[in-house]
Amino acid sequence: MIKNTISIALCFIAFSAWTQTSPSKSTLKKIDRFLSEQQMKWNIPGMAVTIVSADEVLLSKGYGVKSVDTMDPVDDKSLFAVASNTKAFTAAAIGMLVDEGKLSWDDKVRDYLPYFELYDPYVSANMSVRDLLCHRSGLATFSGDLIWYGSNYSREEVIKRAKYLEPKYDFRAHYGYQNIMFIAAGEIVAKVSGMTWDQFIDERFFTPLGMKDSNTSISSFNAQSNVTTPHNEKDGANHTIDWVNWDNIGGAGAINSSSSEMAKWLQLQLNQGQLGDSTLFSKSVSREMWTIQTPKKISSWSESMLPSKTMNGYGLGWDIFNYQGTRVVTHGGGYDGMISQTIILPEENLAFVVLTNSINYLPFILTYDLIDQLLEVEEKSKLNEFLYENKLEEAENSKTAAAEKEASRIQNTQASLELAKYAGTYGGPMYGNCVVRVIGDQLAFQFEPTPIFRGTMRHWHFDTFELNWGTKMMLPSGTVQFIIGTDGEVEEMKIVVENPDFDFSEL
Repeated sequence: MIKNTISIALCFIAFSAWTQTSPSKSTLKKIDRFLSEQQMKWNIPGMAVTIVSADEVLLSKGYGVKSVDTMDPVDDKSLFAVASNTKAFTAAAIGMLVDEGKLSWDDKVRDYLPYFELYDPYVSANMSVRDLLCHRSGLATFSGDLIWYGSNYSREEVIKRAKYLEPKYDFRAHYGYQNIMFIAAGEIVAKVSGMTWDQFIDERFFTPLGMKDSNTSISSFNAQSNVTTPHNEKDGANHTIDWVNWDNIGGAGAINSSSSEMAKWLQLQLNQGQLGDSTLFSKSVSREMWTIQTPKKISSWSESMLPSKTMNGYGLGWDIFNYQGTRVVTHGGGYDGMISQTIILPEENLAFVVLTNSINYLPFILTYDLIDQLLEVEEKSKLNEFLYENKLEEAENSKTAAAEKEASRIQNTQASLELAKYAGTYGGPMYGNCVVRVIGDQLAFQFEPTPIFRGTMRHWHFDTFELNWGTKMMLPSGTVQFIIGTDGEVEEMKIVVENPDFDFSEL
């Protein structure tokens, strides 16, 4: 009797999978209207969204404009930077090489990159390919990102300079989101395959999937390219900013694509590596990528806002958690003036991608809002309104912070030394040098490895100067404090630029 019961249950599970239906046309129309409303509500210049099942495109559309300067409309073929959504491509590339018997997930990194070295010799010797792909190196989230960001360092040079980064956690003991480790994974793909990481991604993914406009470098753009422009929002208005070359981030975040072409990638994922009669990667590789390797805590905030989320972790190139009773496989991407999200619901045979050309919360929010609507659940996420109110508060807080900063300025002070005494070359082995010069009646600076990091310094008070960038970028202004030694000479320059991504204190 027990055996018969199990058989009936298994048949029911199989029947449920076979008879699974796609969202209704009315549901998709509601989602379309909702997306248009949200793009305007959140003051996002442009957005593209595509929703698919394993073998069908259910919705694919652009909203808003590619640039507030030209007002050309976005469509589902418009290119955006997908940034860290690249990491899943790199993990799948490693998986392909595993399928081919050319490496193992648990091979040592140094077997392929002899120059790989971190702060701790034990970690350097024992870091595995798997470790690179699941953020458990011991380094803090985003640690070392200033080495590659906008710099002229090659991928190999970025990896070599990581040896100067002090770990925050024990090896394999804690999640710490790490771009440099994924750059290393991309270089392993290059070493093992005999082609560059870029060539591998193009030949093994873009070409067979028909992602003809997707690329791994902004140098591929031309005047005819259907390309969006990144934006910053300031005082409620969107302003265009320049594209920044991310070639040296490679396997961690270099891909540019459209929602319609990223949807083909998501359909490959839903089909667990199958493309028609061909296999790009095996089901066992798919299972490995979608298995949690590094657990992540569920915060009290998340417990409160998303009570159905009870499991959370990182696989190989993918975030994995549960929500509304179903498994969610996802990743986000953050580029200068662009935010994106890819979402897969394996048990629901659904996936979607959200691309935007400003810094905003919406792709993260839509992860939950669209799941709620696609699954037609009654108890819906309250994230949208909560974070919208938070955005309004942030706008007010930024005005208050600016006023408080100005009020904290001590008036009628003078620098300890004449301007020429602050000029010089400051630096260290991890990053390189910053040159400070006197131009007219002010100081000017240039970070030598990073051409876009240049600008001027205005005296603030005592030996602190206000740092102002001379380029159109996403980073805010900051402060520079010169430390005077006992001999009366400048011995150090400390830079503070408040932002969530790049830790200038590491310099």
